[in-house]
Amino acid sequence: MNNQKQNKETGKKDAGQVKRYGKIYKTKPAAQKTAAASRPKQKQSGNQRRRKQQKPAKAASFASPVKIAFLGGLNEVGKNLTVIEYAGEMIVIDCGLSFPDASLPGVDLVIPDFTYLEKNADKVKAIFITHGHEDHIGGLSYLLKVVNAPVYSTKLTLGLIECKLKEAKMLSKVKLNTIKPGDVIRVGGFDVEAIHVNHSIPDALAFAVKCKEGVILHTGDFKIDSTPIDGGMMNLSRLGQLGNEGVLCLLSDSTNAERAGYTESERKVGESFENLFRKAGARRLIVATFASNIHRVQQIINVAASLGRKVALSGRSLENVVAIGQELGYLNVPDGIIIGIEAIKQYADDELVIITTGSQGEPMSALTRMAMSDHRKVSIGPNDYVIISATPIPGNEKTVGNVVNELMKLGANVVYERMYEVHVSGHACQEEQKLILGLVKPKFFIPVHGEQKHLRKHAMLGEAMGIPSDRIIMASNGLEVSFLSEERYTLGDVPAGNVFVDGYGVGDVGSVVLRERKLLSEDGVIVVAAVVDASTGYSLSAPEIYSRGFVYVKESSELFREAEHIVERLLDKYADSRKRDINALKGRIKDEMLRYMYEKTKRSPVVIPVIQEI
Repeated sequence: MNNQKQNKETGKKDAGQVKRYGKIYKTKPAAQKTAAASRPKQKQSGNQRRRKQQKPAKAASFASPVKIAFLGGLNEVGKNLTVIEYAGEMIVIDCGLSFPDASLPGVDLVIPDFTYLEKNADKVKAIFITHGHEDHIGGLSYLLKVVNAPVYSTKLTLGLIECKLKEAKMLSKVKLNTIKPGDVIRVGGFDVEAIHVNHSIPDALAFAVKCKEGVILHTGDFKIDSTPIDGGMMNLSRLGQLGNEGVLCLLSDSTNAERAGYTESERKVGESFENLFRKAGARRLIVATFASNIHRVQQIINVAASLGRKVALSGRSLENVVAIGQELGYLNVPDGIIIGIEAIKQYADDELVIITTGSQGEPMSALTRMAMSDHRKVSIGPNDYVIISATPIPGNEKTVGNVVNELMKLGANVVYERMYEVHVSGHACQEEQKLILGLVKPKFFIPVHGEQKHLRKHAMLGEAMGIPSDRIIMASNGLEVSFLSEERYTLGDVPAGNVFVDGYGVGDVGSVVLRERKLLSEDGVIVVAAVVDASTGYSLSAPEIYSRGFVYVKESSELFREAEHIVERLLDKYADSRKRDINALKGRIKDEMLRYMYEKTKRSPVVIPVIQEI
């Protein structure tokens, strides 16, 4: 190829693709090269020339440390974000979110703290995304507001990212780059190789990040599926090749580290659907699953088509994913099989399959609204056969159980138990994790993606596979690992934490606001209103007390009459005092009301004094 030939006059290679070590590397045009890449080469010392002739594995020490910083995804499920730095340049792998639990009232989403990346925005050369799940792409639109870096991933993942960027009105400002398994992308001083893995969504990748001083292999979320729906098994041979060449550090998915054996193939779910759909007979079928599980949706459509049933979709995220999957060729949907949810009344129950979101019992999801008889298009009844094709994420067991109970109260037959094999995980179990450790043979191992119990179990597997315990690093969010050589490392800290998204507000809900929300939810609020003369300090009208979420006012008239007397006495003292301080008055009212209400009710409501001077 012409663009691979050496330019004899300039001594430079043309922009385009360059073949190195038997691989094709994509390079930027000269005008797009980074400042670091365009600097003149420094004269090599004798030691550098000799090191170049030796095998990299024999190097005594690193000229520049390779650093890995974790801003999310450790000691938690979700919010994955990893930063790799070398020679003053950074790349980011994944940028996800997590969903709030009951301890975060009113919060919509939780994203990583981007302070570290924002301070080093000029160093960030690219963002690489392993796959299209929310815990890996959900925070990306927020990060791109503070770090303008190109994004690299596969076609389906970028299709899902585009949808998010359109909603955020940022699509025109972001450079999205489509890559395929086997591509090696040159970004600054890094060569990043994309490697195909199996997961519960198509187009999932692992990344081998290469720099002069070593290879860092990040598996992303994976499992080893010998019979995947898309026909492409995980590229184990390439992982073995990398292991033989030498891997400095392995970062590997720990989600299923507590589970022995192997994860079942996704095809097993298709067989279960076939049996359950036939068992349903003349009943209407409703299947709840993750919106992004395109393989699962494809199998539902396949079985529905074989039985002559129409398919309706309920849930905006599901509709978006199916539309993108069809457009990009990841879903094969027979003509006319999908109907609008508003058209289901035109068909008999035995002619319908409804695919819905809400398999985790999310409060606003379509399945939960059906269970609570709050869905505008679907009413649950005794002739419904509901299949929940998912396992509750840790912490969601109670909400899923509530949805199941409500569906059963409405007469529906609900299938959700593990024994029916209506769900398989997208994550590797212990035998698959050990196989990866055996193939890669890393010098250092960092378990990632999981709670502490998952990370610990994965570390134990690493020890069982022969990795010395002092080379297994138990990391946490905010930790930075610097590899100083192939024999040692140091640990440091970077800013990390949770940022709460509430409506359009990002980061404006902190610990104080959350504490107040918890107090309001526990004991309610009391507002004390009074008007005083600005010159004399005397009250111009009787104080008024309002309560919400504290006690039922009509049944507590004596309690509030005494509270009003307390406020009146405090107002009289305020008027008689020589030095009047309105803020001090508010403080005394608040203290006295809290003391009195706790004495009478053993509750501590939020007390808000509102004193108007006229």
